[in-house]
Amino acid sequence: MSEGTFDRPSEQEYVWWQRGIVYQIYPRSFQDSNGDGIGDLPGITSRLDHFRWLDVDAVWISPIYPSPMADFGYDVADYTDIHPIFGTLDDFDRLLEEAHGRGLKIILDFVPNHTSVEHPWFKESRSSWDNPKRDWYIWQDPALDGGPPNNWLSNFGGPAWTLDEETGQYYYHAFLPEQPDLNWRNPEVVNAMLDVLRFWLDRGVDGFRVDVIWHLIKDEHFRDNPENPDWSPGDNPYDAVVSLYTADRPEVHDIIVHMRRLFDEYEGRVLIGETYLPVERLVHYYGEDQAGVHLPFNFQLILADWDAANVSQLIQEYEEALPAGGWPNWVLSNHDQHRIASRVGLEQARVAAMMLLTLRGTPTLYYGDEIGMRDVEIPAELVQDPWEKNVPGKGLGRDPERTPMQWSREPNAGFTRGVPWLPVSKEYPSTNIEAQRDDPHSMLSLYRRLIDLRRGEPAMEMGDYRTVSAFRDVLAYVRDGRRGEDSFLVALNLGPHPHVLKAPEGADTGTVVLSTYLDRAEEEVAGEVELRPNEGLVIRLNEPAAFG
Repeated sequence: MSEGTFDRPSEQEYVWWQRGIVYQIYPRSFQDSNGDGIGDLPGITSRLDHFRWLDVDAVWISPIYPSPMADFGYDVADYTDIHPIFGTLDDFDRLLEEAHGRGLKIILDFVPNHTSVEHPWFKESRSSWDNPKRDWYIWQDPALDGGPPNNWLSNFGGPAWTLDEETGQYYYHAFLPEQPDLNWRNPEVVNAMLDVLRFWLDRGVDGFRVDVIWHLIKDEHFRDNPENPDWSPGDNPYDAVVSLYTADRPEVHDIIVHMRRLFDEYEGRVLIGETYLPVERLVHYYGEDQAGVHLPFNFQLILADWDAANVSQLIQEYEEALPAGGWPNWVLSNHDQHRIASRVGLEQARVAAMMLLTLRGTPTLYYGDEIGMRDVEIPAELVQDPWEKNVPGKGLGRDPERTPMQWSREPNAGFTRGVPWLPVSKEYPSTNIEAQRDDPHSMLSLYRRLIDLRRGEPAMEMGDYRTVSAFRDVLAYVRDGRRGEDSFLVALNLGPHPHVLKAPEGADTGTVVLSTYLDRAEEEVAGEVELRPNEGLVIRLNEPAAFG
C-alpha cells in the first residue's frame, strides 16, 4: 500500500452497516402525530417513506424509554418500555415491522452509564447502606470537611457528587444529579444491562448506539483529576480538570467485550459507540482483534476547523490510525453539536455533504441536514436544555440543533398541529422537504444525487481512499475502484474564491459527474480542475486506479 492509500477488506466481508447510510432522529422533534407538540413513534412511522425515498439504510432513534425527562430521555427510568409521550411497545413493534418491510434498519440509543433517580434500581440503592443494590451505583463517604469525596466535576456544571441526606453518603453523577452513574465494576450491573440489550435484540432491533461509552468505568481509588493548566474562567467549567480518572479508563474495554459477545450472537446487528476522544484513543474502541464496538463514532468533522489543510490532515491521520479491519465512519452534525449549516454556512454545507458521502466509511446524517436546517435561536424563556440552564451564556445549550423537522409550508412546518415543544425555524416556508423535493438545485436534491452516486458506484461504497492534494482552500482525494470499476476524483473548494486544481498524473483526465451547484455534468477535465467558490466536484477518471 502506497503512502496516502488506504485499503479495504475483501468484498465478501462487507456487511450492511459498512455499505450503508445511517440517519439520526431526535424523536421529540421529528413528527408529532397527536397534537401535543412532541414527536412520537407513530409520527416516525408515518414518515418512513421519506427514508426510503432518500435511500438511507438505517434510522437511529435517540432515547424513547420511560423517563422523568430531566435530560430529555437520557435519564432512563425503565430500559424495557416506551415513554407514553412517544407511544407504546405496540407502536414500537409496528414501527419496526413497517421499517423492516421497507428494507430499513432500526437502531436504538442505549444509555448504560447512568439511570434516572426514578429508576427502581436507584430507589433501592439509596434506601439503605445494606440494600442489595447499594453497590449498583457509586457511593462514597464525604471528605474530611464534609464536602464531596474528590474534585470530580459534572459535564453539566458543578460537582459530580450529590449528598444523600438519608444515608449520609455522596453518589456520583457524570451529568445531572438526576442521572446517577451505575457501577459497572459490579458484575450484577453488567448482567442486568446485557439483559436489557438482549430484550431489544430479541425484539428485532438492528443495533444500538451506546451513549458516552467511554465514561462507563471510573477510577477505583477515586483519585482527584489533575487540574487543566490551559483552562480559564470563561471556558466550559467541566474542562477545569482533566478527566483522567473519570473517563476512558482501560477497564472499559473489558465491558465492551461483553457487549460485543452478546451482539455476535445476533446476525447482522451493529454496535456503535459514542466516543468524543482524540483519534489515537478512539481507535482503541475497535478492540483487540476487532472485539470492541463495530463503529466508534468519529466526530472529527464536527469539531474541526474548516480549512483544507486541517481537514485533509485529520482524514489522513484517522485512516492511518485505524486498526487492521477497522471500518471508518463520519458525522457532520448530531443532537449535541451545532448543525453543519450553522457552523460553515449554507454554501459550504453543500461541500460538506459531498465530503460526507464520498469519504471511505459509514456516513451518519442528522435529521434536517438534508435540507440545510440551521440552528434556531431560542429565547431565554423557551430554553429547555438543562445544560444551558445550568451553565447559561456559554453557548453550550443544545436546543438550537434540536428544533422540529421542517416538512412543508404548513403551520409549524407540518411537524405538529399543536404548540411545538421548541420553536420552529422562521426559515421553514422555504427550507422544507416539500419545497426542496421539487427544486432540482436544492440541498435535498444534492443529497439525493450524492446518495444515488454512492449507491451506483462500488468505488464510492467500498473503494480505497487516496489523498491527492490539500492546497490553499482545495482538498482533493481519489476513491479507487478495482477489477475494472471506475475510480473518482473528489475536489472540494472549502473557500469563497475560485481555484484551479492541477490534478496529478493518473487522475488528470475524466468527466464531471456531479457538482454541488447541480449544474455541471459531462464536462471533460484534462490536467486542471476549475472550481468555483464553495464548489465540490466528483469526476469520473478515464484511467481507473492508475496512480499511487
